[in-house]
Amino acid sequence: MTVIVVANPKGGVGKSTLSTNLAGAFAANGEWVALADLDRQQSSHGWLALRPEALPPIETWHVDPEAPAKPPKGLERAVIDTPAGLHGARLAAALELADKVIVPLQPSMFDILATQHFLERLAKEKAVRKGMIEVGVVGMRVDARTRSAEQLHRFVESLELPVLSFLRDTQNYVQLAAHGLTLWDVPKSRVEKDLEQWDPITAWVTK
Repeated sequence: MTVIVVANPKGGVGKSTLSTNLAGAFAANGEWVALADLDRQQSSHGWLALRPEALPPIETWHVDPEAPAKPPKGLERAVIDTPAGLHGARLAAALELADKVIVPLQPSMFDILATQHFLERLAKEKAVRKGMIEVGVVGMRVDARTRSAEQLHRFVESLELPVLSFLRDTQNYVQLAAHGLTLWDVPKSRVEKDLEQWDPITAWVTK
């Protein structure tokens, strides 16, 4: 069983988008998956409440940051969405459970600087240094034609971490989330470009 934590202390970088679609990918593959949400606003769990019952199921996993517990026995995958400003007990609880950490990052200087400090902090964690937790980066809402995208590319090239993929800026994520859906819940022809960008992410989390 693998626990994937989606984390970045910078708000608005796409953590919930990444978390819900990752859970959706596992569910579409027929795996038993649960989604946890450490954010007090519970956005990901709110999204789950919108999810049609006829779709591949994603369970709700309640994690108490003060007393982290292992996920239910038998689960194949678990995804943990985290809040902005992640630190202290919530960060410790997430890392205590994590096998892999995905850090979403948008192509702006503010996001890059905030993420750089977070990645430096992660690198000092004992479990990361010993290879017990793997860390990967995903570029979010990236338009390859912009200067900010070039800036993001230069930054990630300097990291000694795998850059899993760059996800394009599209309304598909917004429109699907409003109905509790993921890329894997609609006809492939509608989201083909997006699914191609997800291939290296799903390959990394399942290896």
